[in-house]
Amino acid sequence: MARRPVYCVSNVAPYFVREDVEFTYNGGFALSQKQKNIAAIHAAFEGIHPEATILEISTKSLQPLGVSLSAFRLLKEVPSLGERIPVENVFQGGKRFAEDGPFLDLYGVSPREAKGDPRLRESGRLTAFCFEGECYPTEPKTAFYDWIYANALLENQSLAEALVEYDAFSDVEFNPQRSINCQAKAAAIFVSLHRLGKLDLIRSYEAFAAIYQSPNPPCLSTDR
Repeated sequence: MARRPVYCVSNVAPYFVREDVEFTYNGGFALSQKQKNIAAIHAAFEGIHPEATILEISTKSLQPLGVSLSAFRLLKEVPSLGERIPVENVFQGGKRFAEDGPFLDLYGVSPREAKGDPRLRESGRLTAFCFEGECYPTEPKTAFYDWIYANALLENQSLAEALVEYDAFSDVEFNPQRSINCQAKAAAIFVSLHRLGKLDLIRSYEAFAAIYQSPNPPCLSTDR
């Protein structure tokens, strides 16, 4: 058995609820095995919350929408480049470390290459995130990643309109024991803010980061 988080919408800050679900794990790296795990996570969650709709957000998703919403596929406008690039590249390329960075050349490689660049592990302590000449703090944790992802959704209206029909989100590749940033959580925050008419919070990093000062609410909300 294994446990993985599902991130649900919430009507109170910080606008997500993490719910860990237990499921029978299917080992292996094949796409078919990943998708068996997705199905198992969703079945376990739906057994607890049959009224909620859930979407897997990753390149392994069984639904095209979930694939398109992966940080490897979702595009963010970079005005200085005059083009749009994947959220993953914006995030990885914007990391500034004690000894080096940010590595803006990562804007021009594949998302997988950007995430695996050895400089991200060899340049000392992470000190900030940078985007378009501005730098942002590493605390609150995940705030910069979630903010960039949410802003990308504002720039992709058709994807955002489809996303807000869902109440909960999974990411089969995300293991909270190994990493902290999760596209499923960022999606849950966006949907919550959309339903509450608070999308303006996304336009300012300071306003967006302030929502993390609130404790995580204990219950699932599917209010529309």
